[in-house]
Order: sequence, then C-alpha cells, then structure tokens
Amino acid sequence: MPGLLLGDVFPNFDADTTIGRIKFHDFLGSSWGVLFSHPRDFTPVCTTELACAAKVSDEFKKRGVKMIALSVDSVEDHRNWSKDVMAFSNAAESTLPFPIIADDKRELAVQLGMLDPDERDKDGMPLTARCVFVIGPDKKLKLSILYPATTGRNFDELLRVIDSLQLTAQKKVATPVDWKPGDKVMVIPSLSDAEAAALFPNGVTTKEVPSGKKYLRFTQP
Repeated sequence: MPGLLLGDVFPNFDADTTIGRIKFHDFLGSSWGVLFSHPRDFTPVCTTELACAAKVSDEFKKRGVKMIALSVDSVEDHRNWSKDVMAFSNAAESTLPFPIIADDKRELAVQLGMLDPDERDKDGMPLTARCVFVIGPDKKLKLSILYPATTGRNFDELLRVIDSLQLTAQKKVATPVDWKPGDKVMVIPSLSDAEAAALFPNGVTTKEVPSGKKYLRFTQP
C-alpha cells in the first residue's frame, strides 16, 4: 500500500458513517479492528461480501475485533444498500451489525492507497479495490490484503489470519502454512532451545532435515 506499511500507525481519520461522525482511533478504542473497502454500493460482489460479513460478525466480536466497511457513496446510499445486504443475508428485519464509511470524495481511498486503476465507474472515476486492513490495539497496521474489484474476499481466511495475529502477538511463535486454531505452531528462530524449553511446557519437537539444521521446531501453544 503506498505510504502505509506493516507496523505503521494507522491514520486517525475523521469520517461520516452510518452511525454518525467518527474519529477512527476513538471508534476502535482498545480493540482490534478490521477495515474493509468496497468498490461501490448496490453492486453484486460487494453485496455478497457484506452479507457474509454480517453473518460472521459474532465471530469477529468474540475475538474483540471491531468491524467497519468503506465505500465511495453517501451515508444515505449506504443505509439504503444495507437493507438489500440484510435481505440477501436472509435477515431483512435486522440492521447491518457494523458501520459503513462514506468516502464519496475518495479522500480516504487516496490516502490509504485503495484505488483500483483498472476498475472505473460510469463517469470514468476509479473505484476502490477490495482492501482489508487489520489494526491492532496499539493502532498499528498488522495486516493488509488487496483484492481487485472483480474478486470477492474469503472471510473464513480473514478470521484465520486474525487468530494467527492475536496468537503471535502474545507468544513467541509463528503459524505455518494452512494453520488453524488448535494446530501446532512453530517456535521463532530467535529463541534458543533452552529458552524454547522454558517457554513451552508442552514440549518442542524438531523435524530432521537433510541440512542438519534444527530450525523446524514445533510446539502446541
């Protein structure tokens, strides 16, 4: 993302949303946060994504993660679109369980590097790509994923990476390929064997490899 790297403090922007005017850091409080952008209201892929996000919102809440979306339309459009989203989610009587930021002037999209140069609206204006930003309680960017406007996101994967981020923020481990909660994790290379043995009472196992190097160390968190 231009101008925004992992570990950077996320901008403390002001914005109009479907729940009123917010200051982003105040909105997050001491929680983790996920901000996900959408190219446009009343569009097919975006509607399926927001419907899925609404269905799994309790999973984010369980993890202490506040959700907020962004699209380049007005608050009024967002509120009307939300009704379509909840109807598609078979929950027409419910309200969307997270706010949507109105970025109709595309100021945030530019600031956060969200614009997709290949996808444009009927007026020739670039649309926002499908960005995902995960922000930690320290207000720093922990993860960013950028999808083109034509590819919908996978919210199961987003929950999985949040589980990894939260675990590795607390323990000196890393999560291997396709890791899921409950699976074994890897001991980070900077820990000595003695330090690893002291930190992980469940024990550490080392995978033997032809190089003879003892770097594939696994433990149960």
